[in-house]
Amino acid sequence: MKVLYFSRDYTSHDHRFLTAMVENGIQPFYLRLERSGHTQEDRMLPVGVTPVQWEGGQKPFDHRDYRRLLSSLKSVLKSVKPDILHAGPVQTAAWLAAQTRFHPLVTMSWGSDLLLDADSSTQMRRLTEFTLANTDILVGDCDTVRNKAVSFGFPSERIVTFPWGVNLERFSPAQTESVIRQRAGWQEEFVILHTRTWEPVYGVEIFAKAFAKAASLRPELRLFLLGNGSMATEIRKILMPVMHQVQFVGQVSQEKLPAYYWAADLYVSASRSDGSSVSLMEALACGLPVLVSDIPGNREWLDGSEAGWMFPDGDVEALSAGIREVADQRSRLEKTSQNARHLAETRANWPENFKHLLVAYKMALKV
Repeated sequence: MKVLYFSRDYTSHDHRFLTAMVENGIQPFYLRLERSGHTQEDRMLPVGVTPVQWEGGQKPFDHRDYRRLLSSLKSVLKSVKPDILHAGPVQTAAWLAAQTRFHPLVTMSWGSDLLLDADSSTQMRRLTEFTLANTDILVGDCDTVRNKAVSFGFPSERIVTFPWGVNLERFSPAQTESVIRQRAGWQEEFVILHTRTWEPVYGVEIFAKAFAKAASLRPELRLFLLGNGSMATEIRKILMPVMHQVQFVGQVSQEKLPAYYWAADLYVSASRSDGSSVSLMEALACGLPVLVSDIPGNREWLDGSEAGWMFPDGDVEALSAGIREVADQRSRLEKTSQNARHLAETRANWPENFKHLLVAYKMALKV
């Protein structure tokens, strides 16, 4: 089976999907819509994936370029002759794919494209409606995404839902004391990990304010702050009073990422919008208790699980209090850690979950 995999940029998620396609006997052709300001994945394309050269993929995407890109995409489809066109997010790569009228089109939602972007403006709603109207099968990572697609009139029976999942062998509980934690001299401190990109949708300024408040009251608190983003100046300013309790780690490769989960006592995310968050699944798989915003995507994972806690979305005071409360029960977190790993083993097994995409492909070929 030949699949033209059309994605917005090149990320660790794209690498995982393409790798799994090759491992499952699919012949993937990779098409990149844009090249954003910073590198999100430093690994080469997996062996067995054919990169496709076209007019796009060299600069940030602009909808005003669509006529030139559409002509090039049509040429690619004539040349590759894929059995399936797999595209997403909804309003960018999938929208351009829908313009070609190629079928079968499998549109993959990336979560916030439907949960947030679809209602952000009249234009985005129109792009969403057009894409879904020309989609054969929709793939989403949680019921919240499914429900949103249905609200746009997309047939539920043509939606395949599965959390993407993680590698449970790579992301697993630590077997030895953390070298990173030792290097920081934080063996006796209570260490928090934040991995989300520094953009408004991920509530990073909410988290920074909450940590600054909690850390000013609890000198034992420490933070590994990963990543980077457009809000860097604001985030550093917020954290300035507790800068001695923070390590700014920057971008971390997938190979090195598990070590930071092993170095922490608590994972925190204040994201304003998420489907099945991969970073949440990574934390759970590593047996790391979590404290996350009470949004629908997170509730699908944590309600009744006892693998962590939630706080009201956008509430700085509640998050700050939650951090302090979890730190106070540090000696009793072992059971929470076990529950987190069990939840990941039950629901976040990437090789098993990927099989749902193969089901989506089979459905698409029958449409």
